Amino acid sequence: MLRKLLIVAVLALVSACSSGGGDELPAGPDLMKKASEAMKGVKSASFSIATEGKTTVPVKKADGRLTAAGDADGTITIDLLGLQEISFAVVGDTVHFKGPTGGFQKMTRQQLAQFYDPSVILEPTKGIAQLLASATDPRVEALEGDAYRVATTFPGQVLVKIIPGLSQGVNGKVWIDKATSRLAKASLPLQDGTVTVSFSDYDAPVTITPPAAG
Repeated sequence: MLRKLLIVAVLALVSACSSGGGDELPAGPDLMKKASEAMKGVKSASFSIATEGKTTVPVKKADGRLTAAGDADGTITIDLLGLQEISFAVVGDTVHFKGPTGGFQKMTRQQLAQFYDPSVILEPTKGIAQLLASATDPRVEALEGDAYRVATTFPGQVLVKIIPGLSQGVNGKVWIDKATSRLAKASLPLQDGTVTVSFSDYDAPVTITPPAAG
């Protein structure tokens, strides 16, 4: 009798641990709203954009740093009459850029925006915060490591401000950090490939300065 009671107790304990050990997943709309608000408060971040496949998106790769003030620096690879890697520093209204050869040149932020303006990423009304707020039918699928994986649909009119060439709505996935509610990664499947956007080093001290002449 004692043996049977011990077996029942052990089975009950195992059942409780397996069924009640995990956290309940949050509701998708609530999580996305919380993430949007969290992104509005970001002071700085490092970002990475990468495309796989033969997409029509002109930005093939980008890595850099951003500030909430709109300054940014890094490198970007654009498919413009062939792949071209460009180093850039956006300081105020002036953009310093350099191609594979030659020194740095200048253009205005408005001129840059015709191709790609990375500084818009942290802009609350146009960037990631607005993208998360405008997502439709978000569904939290799982907790992967330290982030919630969410399937959702992003409208093209918001996406195109962040990634030029994405004019259509996209059914994608985002990973929202559990502790901070900030965006860790977004995966956007396209007809002929995928665009992945990743973020790290949130609120790390960042000072963007014009490159040295010469």
